[in-house]
Amino acid sequence: MAEEGSGASLAGFVVLGKVVDACGLRGEVRVHPFADDPESWGAMPRWWLGREDDAPETWRCLRLNRCRKRSGALIAAFDGIVDRDASESLRGMLVGAPRGELPATEDGEYYWSDLVGLDVVNARGRPLGRVAGLIETPANDVLRVDDAGEERLLPFVDAVVRQVDLPGRRILVDWEADW
Repeated sequence: MAEEGSGASLAGFVVLGKVVDACGLRGEVRVHPFADDPESWGAMPRWWLGREDDAPETWRCLRLNRCRKRSGALIAAFDGIVDRDASESLRGMLVGAPRGELPATEDGEYYWSDLVGLDVVNARGRPLGRVAGLIETPANDVLRVDDAGEERLLPFVDAVVRQVDLPGRRILVDWEADW
């Protein structure tokens, strides 16, 4: 699954990761990705950076010079960020992009923001709630399903998730309401 954040979408922006630290002396930053395939972000010529509470229109657009994966993180360099002081100023910022500029997903892959808000229905046709977000765990991703204020956590694995119907805005699962 090509995931991002907790399903965060800021008025058409999809949050992809977070700048966790400066890297080296030449302005590079270390980015913790919220995605299975962060190397594909290198194909995006621009990244947007902003704080969680910032309005999307205030996010800063930076031209990406290079991006590489190292030890589970991405190391990125941007035009205009040329030293450690400049890269340290980006620490804690979220990395995002407009949905239309994201790399295409493969068959069976979804951006988390595409799943948030979908109705979850079991094989018996019983509604279980609506996807409120996703959680990344070492074993597998987990759907957070809100059912009138009650939260269900469903593993996002083939044995549970039978079908994702984006046009129909629904996820069919093999799960019972009382589990």
